[in-house]
Amino acid sequence: MKNFKKLIVWQRSMQLACETTNVVNKLPNAEKFTYRDQIVRSSISIPSNIAEGSSRDSRKDFKRFLQISLGSSFELETQLICNSHDLI
Repeated sequence: MKNFKKLIVWQRSMQLACETTNVVNKLPNAEKFTYRDQIVRSSISIPSNIAEGSSRDSRKDFKRFLQISLGSSFELETQLICNSHDLI
């Protein structure tokens, strides 16, 4: 798969990254500077790894990049959970 833009998982992960950035930008300044970079990095890592993996020649390599993307999604979820607890 060389055209990653046709992958639904890439399209949805791009939407997630954009929505995450929009939400983080609405945080109060103290939280924004504490969490923003880390959250944005992990959210954009998801579609980035899908795109990079799609350029690989073997399904095994592509699968490895999908696993990295999954790890980034868990990282993002953890950061969002931590952030929501700090704001309560």
